Amino acid sequence: MTIRTAISIVILAASPLFGHRLDEYLQGTIISVEKTRLQVQMILTPGVMVFPFLIPEIDTDANGTISEQEQRTYADRVLHDLSLTIDGHRLAPRLLSTKFPPLEEMKEGRGEIQFYFDADLPNGGRKRKLTIENRHQNRIAAYQVNCLVPRDPSIRIGAQNRNYSQSLYELDYEQVHIRSDLSFSGLWTGPFGWMSSIAILLFTRLLFSRR
Repeated sequence: MTIRTAISIVILAASPLFGHRLDEYLQGTIISVEKTRLQVQMILTPGVMVFPFLIPEIDTDANGTISEQEQRTYADRVLHDLSLTIDGHRLAPRLLSTKFPPLEEMKEGRGEIQFYFDADLPNGGRKRKLTIENRHQNRIAAYQVNCLVPRDPSIRIGAQNRNYSQSLYELDYEQVHIRSDLSFSGLWTGPFGWMSSIAILLFTRLLFSRR
């Protein structure tokens, strides 16, 4: 991968970094916008002091392990606490996969829960507004949201607005006509090829650094 390619997929408008505090539930959200679909990765990291309050919601049978059903149940709860709209129309997210660390890692404040989901986008005009509101565990949560540079060159990111806590995020973007010979789709492969890029992983780790 060239430096130019790495720069082309840098996260837009990254907010100032902050350390992962022990008394917070860090919830980072990374979005990728396409013409007909929204792709999302969430990274949730509970601090040491809030873990005891979260574990009963995750390990519901208190047997010390998180089963596939418990993972799915908790992921569904998180998605239920999210509101996603495009141009005022509510979206229906679909959970694609989950990844849970061992409980011991979460107890030490270094375990990351990861969710991948997407949502279909209805047809719209040239100018569009995406709104994401996260209410999950809002009493102890620290939120952060960012958007990747679109892989489709006909989608152009505009303003990104957040409230103070970043529980509310608004993205303005445009869909413009562009010549097919200017497409850069060859740089991306697979439904989540953008997530496997080395550059994305580096920027994601930097953005949600706990130290």
